[in-house]
Amino acid sequence: MAIWRGAVDATHDFLDPADRIAIDAEVSAFLPAAALTLAVDGTDRAIGFMFLYEGHMEALFIDPARRGTGVGRALVEEALCRHPHLTTDVNEHNSQAIGFYERIGFTRTGRSATDGQGRPYPLIHLRFGPAA
Repeated sequence: MAIWRGAVDATHDFLDPADRIAIDAEVSAFLPAAALTLAVDGTDRAIGFMFLYEGHMEALFIDPARRGTGVGRALVEEALCRHPHLTTDVNEHNSQAIGFYERIGFTRTGRSATDGQGRPYPLIHLRFGPAA
């Protein structure tokens, strides 16, 4: 949870405080049972994680101290080995994440006005590869 909280604190300043608390509770209930792929440092300390569901990256979070060091790219490359036509969704207000995905070859395929729980945080839908 520390990685998730640190990453959200660094990149999701657009969240309403009440929504942030509610999302934290949802993630706290979900993460312990999720089949995550971890990135670890030389001491086996987790420094990032991703969650894939079929061909969709549901989550990618990196320890803020490790952002920009290739951890996120390595996790995405692992995901692409498993699912070459990988898709993901990113909060529209998280321009850093959108830029990250576009720099490594994802293209925009659509937009939703709300997040997956119906909250007023628009999502940008992305797919790896050139635009169709």
